[in-house]
Amino acid sequence: MHRYLLRRLLQTLVVLALVSVVGFSVLHLAPGGPAAIYAMTPTMSAEDLDRLTRELGLDRPVPEQYLRWVGGVLSGNWGRSYRDGRLVREVVVDRIPATMVLMLSAFTVAVAVGLFTGIVSAVRQYSLFDHLLTFGSMVALSIPTFWLGLMAIYVFAVLLGVLPPGNMGTIGADFALGDRLRHLALPAATLGVVMVATWSRYTRAAMLEVIREDYIRTARAKGVAAGAVILKHALKNALIPLITLAGLQLPLVFSGALVTETVFTWPGM
Repeated sequence: MHRYLLRRLLQTLVVLALVSVVGFSVLHLAPGGPAAIYAMTPTMSAEDLDRLTRELGLDRPVPEQYLRWVGGVLSGNWGRSYRDGRLVREVVVDRIPATMVLMLSAFTVAVAVGLFTGIVSAVRQYSLFDHLLTFGSMVALSIPTFWLGLMAIYVFAVLLGVLPPGNMGTIGADFALGDRLRHLALPAATLGVVMVATWSRYTRAAMLEVIREDYIRTARAKGVAAGAVILKHALKNALIPLITLAGLQLPLVFSGALVTETVFTWPGM
């Protein structure tokens, strides 16, 4: 067991190292390199650009830049943002709570709705609801998050005017829970739609395996209520593989949150 964990840990470190090399190389392969954002500033002179390049260490050999960057990442010295000059660590600390709120809200909605629809679909296998849910899941998995977000803004904010189009709260207004929830509704729903489809299909498959087991038939034969059989016996055992799904979806939730934040101008990462 220890050897297996050690081997997996070493594999993870190798993957992280390769990802860091690729990410660092992409920034330098872009036209103009990391300093390109400064070069596009109209008031930036060539002398100022050269000075900034030296201050940021971008004039040094690329391998040396990479080693300094890795050392800074491991020590917590993440440098300054190219956009506003603030410490990257401070920007992350300021913005990560908003991203966590969006991720947890979307994840909660996806799990709740996905479990409910998956259970009903399994209990009523091959019914009209089951076929509609299957079709809807395939559609939801095929829709890009950014397109769905734009359509949600157009329908609920522009046409109906029932929800705000973006941001985390009304600009200039004091904190109010109702106002925050209204601004959270569209981003959380958009991010959760694809996850609802995934949770629904996995829940359906897990429930179909469980409800055919002998102990489920025994519980029904003893006269246990249908709801208790499904919720206390079947769902309890069907949740075991779904816990793995929760862990696998966390990276997808984070990457999806970045796109959703951009569409809804959500002040997160």
